[in-house]
Amino acid sequence: MTFRILPLLVGALCVGACAAPAPRVAKRAPATGAERVLVVINTRSSASDSVGRYYVKRRGIDPTHIVRLALPLDDEIGDIAFQTDIVLPVRAAIAALPVRIDFIVLTTDVPIRVARKNGYSVDAMLAGMHLAIPPMVGLDSVWLSRYRNPYFNADGPFASDRYGIYLVTRLDCARVADCLALVDRSIAARPMPGPFFFDAMPPRRGTDGYATMNLLLYRAAFRLPQRGVGVQIDTTAAFVAPSVPVMGYVSWGSNDSRFDSVAYHAVRFLPGALAETFVSTSARTFGPVHGGQSRIVDLIAQGVTGVKGYVSEPFTLALANPDILFDRYLRGANLAEAFYAASYMVLWKDLVIGDPLCAPYAMFQEPSFNP
Repeated sequence: MTFRILPLLVGALCVGACAAPAPRVAKRAPATGAERVLVVINTRSSASDSVGRYYVKRRGIDPTHIVRLALPLDDEIGDIAFQTDIVLPVRAAIAALPVRIDFIVLTTDVPIRVARKNGYSVDAMLAGMHLAIPPMVGLDSVWLSRYRNPYFNADGPFASDRYGIYLVTRLDCARVADCLALVDRSIAARPMPGPFFFDAMPPRRGTDGYATMNLLLYRAAFRLPQRGVGVQIDTTAAFVAPSVPVMGYVSWGSNDSRFDSVAYHAVRFLPGALAETFVSTSARTFGPVHGGQSRIVDLIAQGVTGVKGYVSEPFTLALANPDILFDRYLRGANLAEAFYAASYMVLWKDLVIGDPLCAPYAMFQEPSFNP
């Protein structure tokens, strides 16, 4: 693993020109959350069909907001096939609808990675499909000085025509039952006052990626109680699990030198809970594996409602800032808005699991998050 971060990225604003989106035809504003969503189903997968149909039914999404694509039953899809078999039909479906689409929900068995084992996330590339910029290659400081996720650190509700991207999430899992449970937990979510649990490393000196992300955990643990929620932070060298189900969770996962697989698999969640693990290949596959780094698919099975992962090495600059993530969520942002506001990169390696419409704290939302 080669996690690295540029210190300027913590809370940074765009330096230089963030790419403007390609022009698009104006749409009417959606009247409901369901109208904001486009659902993508892989017709070659009965699991994808089951999950997609279940989600559409539970959220009351119109059938015209479903795109059915015949895609390979594989984690990878080639560059050309990604464009012709995913991007073009999704763009056509969005163009045909009279209402503005803000969220794209991919279902299980839609490929997760473009081109190769160390390739880009299908989700991230689809989210930025209208941006007139190339994805970053390697760790490119010039690219990073010019571009970022247009919604990064945003302080209000998302609209695709304002930010020039879509917020793409997916309902993915190891078993269909786990995907259906993601939907159920989203709908059952309530504005619980915690606890939020952070398993940090002992304080580290320096400005490298590990020290920076660890500092952000401490910052989040300090600030979140100001919003009236309970926070627990473990600062010992041990890797531990919370003793009760939590509303938020962040740890170093298998990057923790004292990682304990038993403790990792003991974490339990309340409906609506969000999580992030600082692990570079935590979403490398949702299928069976032997060995390797800890994965978010286990947290999905253990009851999380939303979680962020990475299909290949993203560097620490791609990790969700926990301070922003939970601040926005508690202020009324939905699941997709919270994760994307907390994430610096665009056209990169990350993906977000969960129903974008999940927003348990929306009833307490601040004016800045009123649609």
